[in-house]
Amino acid sequence: MEIKSAKFVISNTDVSKCPLPVKPEYAFIGRSNVGKSSLINMLVERKDMAKTSGKPGKTQLINHFGINDTWYLVDLPGYGYAKVSKDRRDIFQAYISEYILERKNLLCLMVLLDSRLEPQKIDLEFMDWCGENSVPFIMVFTKIDKLSKKQFSDNIKHYKDEMGKHWDELPECFYTSAEKKEGRKELLDFIEKTNKLFK
Repeated sequence: MEIKSAKFVISNTDVSKCPLPVKPEYAFIGRSNVGKSSLINMLVERKDMAKTSGKPGKTQLINHFGINDTWYLVDLPGYGYAKVSKDRRDIFQAYISEYILERKNLLCLMVLLDSRLEPQKIDLEFMDWCGENSVPFIMVFTKIDKLSKKQFSDNIKHYKDEMGKHWDELPECFYTSAEKKEGRKELLDFIEKTNKLFK
């Protein structure tokens, strides 16, 4: 897939104010500071479409971007640690959950996972929640350029082993580096293929 246009559409915390669900949609989510904004910018080849920050919890809204005027890319707030109050985090969780469960045109959640880390409890719990609620998702490992091939191989095996304990079949996995632009073609090919399923 070639990205010909990528433009900001709307930010909000109210699912009813999201764009009409007439185009396929893909939402990116992960622990705070997993490299979500960098990956989104790499995918659409824009330096600052999604706001990047060294400070966790920068994204606090549901951000819609129109891609090629045919599908939506959605940047969701990170879950887990963020420098915001607990009350604020509870509000995040409420509208993120509502968005994920109620958005009819959401074809797939891109769950971002830091490839440098062992399986994180909060990530595993979030993916279990997706499974329990029949939310389609894929696992997108980030920052694969930051570790050796052996470390990468060991970490991915550890993740798959951990998931395999209570998943009969693992979701599809993708491996990315925003810096090296690795995984871009594979993710865009997946989106292009999945777009054809949208009714």
